[in-house]
Amino acid sequence: MKTINQDIKEENFRPVYLLYGEEDFLRRAYKNRLKEAIVGDDTMNYSYYEGKEIDVNAVISTAETMPFFAPRRLIILENSGLFKKDAEALASYLPELPETTHMIFVEKEIDKRNRLYKKVTTLGYAAECKKQTPAELKHWAARGFAAAGKKITEATMELFLMKTGDDMENIRREMEKLCAYLGDREIVEVADVNTMTTTQVSDHIFDMIAEVTVGHQERALELYADLLSLKTPPMLILTLLSRQFQTLLSVKDLRDQGADKSEIASRCKLKPFVAGRTMTQASRFSSEELLACMKRCAELDDAIKKGNLRDQLAVELLIVELSGIAGTK
Repeated sequence: MKTINQDIKEENFRPVYLLYGEEDFLRRAYKNRLKEAIVGDDTMNYSYYEGKEIDVNAVISTAETMPFFAPRRLIILENSGLFKKDAEALASYLPELPETTHMIFVEKEIDKRNRLYKKVTTLGYAAECKKQTPAELKHWAARGFAAAGKKITEATMELFLMKTGDDMENIRREMEKLCAYLGDREIVEVADVNTMTTTQVSDHIFDMIAEVTVGHQERALELYADLLSLKTPPMLILTLLSRQFQTLLSVKDLRDQGADKSEIASRCKLKPFVAGRTMTQASRFSSEELLACMKRCAELDDAIKKGNLRDQLAVELLIVELSGIAGTK
């Protein structure tokens, strides 16, 4: 991202940019920063195209139009899918792009073998907006608090990020809320975080599931209690537990067939770091044990729906049983 920051600082823009990757917040943030720097609030010289049905000929026609009483024209194409299919017409056109026209492509997924991708990297700049590591998130959040004139210790920061999860947009919102709550106070205290920061239920659920799959029964039950206090429906937890064991079985089968992490991530639709963690979890079970876990999930689901067991108790029993199986490894 240093390249884009430098381009913006020097107001020296490349003909074309590609922002791609899993982190929605970064894609959106750099798209907006580039738009503001290139055309500002000039709507006459700004065109936006979205979706997989984009008319490439219309885009080229717009690109050929001289900017109206301004030095630059900007075209943004988002979620076009052009980097995963044949986009020969646009790839061939890019070298002919007028000096006054700039293009920004914004995509979640791309294929680097794609000719359009190769043209963009030759003529402009492609920036990967990937999920940030815990250390990167901590550093980014620390800069955010500092910019707001606030100070936060490492321990308090860890608590804050534990509550917010790793979604950068959510972290930004929670930072703004916390800073507004602090007012003129400079130091962010643990009590402030506990009072104002909303715990992300989805992260809590997946943490609990992770503890179940490694046999940490006591910790799994603690997290389950936390989820109940946050009004999380037990049936949602049961559904996600069942789904996780289905994923573990799929991962184990693929691993047994010789698939590597990249292939497993692609076929199971998992993020690479999640695929690696799931492979480790799956290795703790035999296929028969995973099938038995899935069967038990189905049995308790049926018992709840027939009124034979309360949902809260049923899920607690399931956590004890499943973590017990994992704990024997």
